[in-house]
Amino acid sequence: MAEAGLRARLRRRRSLRTRVTIVASLITAAAITGGIVLLYLLQMHSVRRSVDTQLKTYITQIAQASPTGNWPHPLPGSSLDPAAQAQVIAADGTVLAATRGLTGVPAAFTLPAGSSRPVRLKGAGGVIPDDVGVVAIRQTVNGRPVTIVAGTPTGILSAIDSEFTVHLIMGFPVILAFAAVAVWIVVGRALGPVEQIRHAVTDITSADLSRRVPEPGAADEIGHLAETMNQMLARLEDSVLRQRRFVADASHELRSPLAALRTTLDVALAHSDRAPWPTVAARAADQTARLERLIQDLLRLAKADEHTPVGHRQTVHVGDLVRDVVGAAPARALTIDIDLAEDACLYGNRADLGRLVGNVLDNAVRYARAKVTVTVVATPDTVRIHVLDDGPGIPAGDRERVFDRFVRLDASRDRASGNSGLGLAIAREIASAHEGRIWAADTPEPGAHVAIELPRLSRSLTVDG
Repeated sequence: MAEAGLRARLRRRRSLRTRVTIVASLITAAAITGGIVLLYLLQMHSVRRSVDTQLKTYITQIAQASPTGNWPHPLPGSSLDPAAQAQVIAADGTVLAATRGLTGVPAAFTLPAGSSRPVRLKGAGGVIPDDVGVVAIRQTVNGRPVTIVAGTPTGILSAIDSEFTVHLIMGFPVILAFAAVAVWIVVGRALGPVEQIRHAVTDITSADLSRRVPEPGAADEIGHLAETMNQMLARLEDSVLRQRRFVADASHELRSPLAALRTTLDVALAHSDRAPWPTVAARAADQTARLERLIQDLLRLAKADEHTPVGHRQTVHVGDLVRDVVGAAPARALTIDIDLAEDACLYGNRADLGRLVGNVLDNAVRYARAKVTVTVVATPDTVRIHVLDDGPGIPAGDRERVFDRFVRLDASRDRASGNSGLGLAIAREIASAHEGRIWAADTPEPGAHVAIELPRLSRSLTVDG
């Protein structure tokens, strides 16, 4: 157990550079060694083929030198290989002729029928060494079948084999060491930017997310890693900044109704015998309702930040939805005109969609002077809801900013009316959750124009529940 634990700790301590160096060095050394072995085999094959070719040429010369079967004694030597020896053997095994070195020696080799490989006989023992290359060919000379056998010492093969073995044994450690050093240097240079990135990431804390990791500037995997990490850090920085702004704004917004409620109660308690308690209770109830609405809005945005999926979905008829929202709109001395596409349907959470349209309509009612118009336009793929009012409108530079959280273009009036600046922000989150969008559009007449676009439910789909 202790030994196994030690091995495990050693494995953990090995750096990536060490592991890569070990594996790459072994692979490189094996590949080089394999190449050397292949060259050795090719060289040995080439030498053997050259020896066989020379012996076959020698046999052909012997056969052509005695076309009548009158063999010279001794047989002439080879012009290509002075060390070559030969015998001419009759079908019954009688030696008809031989070179000077084999004179008086019985047949040393025989060539079995149907074979091209000569077989060594006992007569070769003690006369012909084992390391010889032998070639035997059947010939018919003057109508008489004979076998001509030629052989030559193959000491060159043994020398090549011995030299290769020595060089391989001596060279493999050198090759391995050279490969290890080369891989160590190359891997070290390749992983240098990774180490720089690691040090930079170690120094980055949540207190300062503005720092970035160094980018090597190369369009490779490490360059892509550094670029991706910087993009991730940018997203984290933006998320943290948004969270901090959200917490600060939420704290500020919660402080206002709580302070008003506390002041109302403190004044009433200080003059409890003369305080108009019904009025105090009504004011406290108003502030409590405002506080409750604000908390609900904050919870809604918190769920949106967590990417909480849309709740229960069902088929929603846009005409009925808009009528319900308009009917529940705050009572004011103004006109709300509606122009609806009756066959337009959506698929989503009805309560959320109602709040989406309601928040936009409340914003229009709050700023309108005399009239608000709600129009629903259906296309084959989308449903658009246009809400227009004849109020002061939204400046072009603020048309995107109005959908940010806690944004009030008229801060004093909005606080007086209890508006938290979250209505349009919540509307955008709901539209996005339903794969739609919302924006402040242009309008030819004075006033504001907010457009909502949502995917339309196909008529062929009957989804409910």
